[in-house]
Amino acid sequence: MRSVCVFLGSTPGHNPAFGAAAEALGREIARRGLATVYGGSNTGLMKRLADGALAEGGPVHGVSVGGLKDLEIQHQGLTTLEVVATMHARKARMAELADAFIAFPGGIGTFEEFFEVFTWARLGLHTKPCGVLNIEGYYDPLLELLDHAEREGFVRPIDQALLVRATTPEAMLDGLQERWDGR
Repeated sequence: MRSVCVFLGSTPGHNPAFGAAAEALGREIARRGLATVYGGSNTGLMKRLADGALAEGGPVHGVSVGGLKDLEIQHQGLTTLEVVATMHARKARMAELADAFIAFPGGIGTFEEFFEVFTWARLGLHTKPCGVLNIEGYYDPLLELLDHAEREGFVRPIDQALLVRATTPEAMLDGLQERWDGR
């Protein structure tokens, strides 16, 4: 595993623990010699992730959409910043650059981006590990929904087994690495 894509909020959220954890995740990715891939923003949790990785000397690759520059100010201190034309191109490029994917606290865009790559894994379109980093119980309702969907017969146990669940950056990266090595 050489790189990790993190889907996360471009706003900070209300809980200060999210920002501290985003920075810690960026630092831990860099300490392990991995590259960080994310949406390229210089705001919210996205900024904290990138700044954490950069502070540890890790490479950070941002992929932004041209039309988003007014909504999300692009981070100018990244190793690379690509600006693509559409969200579809952004997601495809991030998936191409990454060897693993993490859902970190965020909103609708985070959910959509993560579930797309998770679905691709389920369909066998890639074998890259996917994980949900459940900081401060943020993803408890989502994880319960997945468990409920399994109980109701809409998600199979084998699908659930594709998902790494962790509450700390270290445990998440350990889980992703273990899945990467076992592919």
